[in-house]
Amino acid sequence: MDYNQTQSIAKSRSSTAVFMQQVYLWMAAALCVTAASAYFTASSEAMLTAVFSGFTPIILIAGIFGLVMYLSFAMHKLSPAVATSLYILYAVLNGIFLAPIVLVYTSASIAKTFIITAGMFAGMSVYGMTTKKDLTGWGSFLIMGLWGLILASIVNIFMKSSMMDFVISIVGVIVFVGLTAYDTQKLKEMGETAPLHDSVAIRRGALLGAITLYLDFINLFLYMLRLFGDRRS
Repeated sequence: MDYNQTQSIAKSRSSTAVFMQQVYLWMAAALCVTAASAYFTASSEAMLTAVFSGFTPIILIAGIFGLVMYLSFAMHKLSPAVATSLYILYAVLNGIFLAPIVLVYTSASIAKTFIITAGMFAGMSVYGMTTKKDLTGWGSFLIMGLWGLILASIVNIFMKSSMMDFVISIVGVIVFVGLTAYDTQKLKEMGETAPLHDSVAIRRGALLGAITLYLDFINLFLYMLRLFGDRRS
């Protein structure tokens, strides 16, 4: 290996480290904002009444979905300040939408499930970062599983089958555990070519990566909570 190759590898590793550090920091920030937003909403009867009455839940869902789609497709042209503000707003809206879980499940089981989820997420993210196996082949399989989850969940709204709900939760855990490793590897590859000299590009890329891993974590947490959470009596 000559000097130029050594320098290229070192630069690639440095870019990946800087980029992934930014991704994880923004993801952690969003999780903290979502948790604070959820507990604040759950603690206010006025907020709960305002948010979960009439057509407001539909508007909230549309806002969350529309915002994440907008960030995904328009991130490349947003200024860092606007992109960051919209990202934080997205985390706040998710927290408001998830507030009912604070009322449905005990605080102890939420904390326990969060810790277990964090451990699983960290383990699979490390695997995605360090494995030499190409996880590209997982992508189509996991996306198919994700669509299957969505369809099964819609069907079960009408069937109200506890057995189907249990199966959906298990499959959901498997899908998002896999997506965590898959997405981490894709972000690692993105980080290898990240332009360290361009702080705007780094911020945009890191926010997009943070959204991806944030969604993996949140969904994994929710499916784990459905399996192991203790409901309030």
